[in-house]
Amino acid sequence: MTSSSDSDPRELRLGRALLLAAAVVIIVAGLRAAGAILIPLLLATFLAFVGFPILQWLCRKGVRLPLAVFATVLVECGVISILGFLMSATFNDFARAAPGYLTALIAKTRALIVLLQDRGVDLSEWISLERIDPSALMDLAGGIVGGTVKGVASLFSLVMLVLIILVFVLVEVAALPEKLKRIRGGDRLAENVRAVMADIQRYLGVKTLMSLAVGTVIGLWVWLLGMPFPLFWAGLAFMLHYIPAIGAFLAGIPAVLVALVQQGFGAALVLGLGYVVVNVVLGNFVEPVLMGHRFGLSTLVVFLSMMFWGWIWGPVGMLLSIPLTMIMKIVFKQSEELSWLALLMGPSAPMAAEAARQQQAAEKT
Repeated sequence: MTSSSDSDPRELRLGRALLLAAAVVIIVAGLRAAGAILIPLLLATFLAFVGFPILQWLCRKGVRLPLAVFATVLVECGVISILGFLMSATFNDFARAAPGYLTALIAKTRALIVLLQDRGVDLSEWISLERIDPSALMDLAGGIVGGTVKGVASLFSLVMLVLIILVFVLVEVAALPEKLKRIRGGDRLAENVRAVMADIQRYLGVKTLMSLAVGTVIGLWVWLLGMPFPLFWAGLAFMLHYIPAIGAFLAGIPAVLVALVQQGFGAALVLGLGYVVVNVVLGNFVEPVLMGHRFGLSTLVVFLSMMFWGWIWGPVGMLLSIPLTMIMKIVFKQSEELSWLALLMGPSAPMAAEAARQQQAAEKT
């Protein structure tokens, strides 16, 4: 017979588990509800981490903090403005040409279905010519373009809000170590915060650098093959490279389809192989060596984080999913109680062993 003393701890553990589950549900609901506030804050925080080395360098050169913050924001605004201008100009051209690509793709799909049916391959159970409605796809394309045009004003307001928040975040991040030292036991806390910030800066810096490299190489490859809108494909590859594992796949699909419509199967195959080679070499070899083992993520964690943050904040959440997850892993790694979570979020054992070996070899050299 179970005594009351044995049942009390069990009930206490069950109560704690239920309380934790309820807290998670409340936090997730709060994240979804506060997306309009949190998304600009997170974007500004990521930009602050990327630009913080510039701020540090200016401060070491004797530039006063307000002027250093202004110069850092100005540099980041310049880079974002150039990228935004190039992307918007080429996106408008691509949006105007998209209906023609859809029509040509539908025509090729119809021709392929007819060819297969003439050779005895019956596809009527899965797809039929009647179900391929060009007008529906054209309406979908028009709705996407129209929604994008309507969203320009809201995008501009979002950018302005992010820049304003960026200024305050840079000021606070620069003053944070000194503030922590004034707290009792603040030296150790400041050291932990400094280590977390350094890891986050390293991750975002390397990821941004590799995304720029991937976008540049993809843009040149598309241009050499005579494909239209090389700047658009370069910008798309740059943005989606922040999503490991499937980001390159998502960036390559529309480009390969356009190559198939315009230049045929051979050109589409060559273009697709270029995407694979670039992302395998830069994404699977160069990037892990630069980042090291502690920045690796399990493929399952990548997919789950994309689903989770995408469900909470939509496409923006998908783009932010991996940086957010990586920051969580870095924070867990610095905590003795939660370091096991960072280990579980890491890559599989063979990948982790190889990454550790590469990191040890790099440290020796």
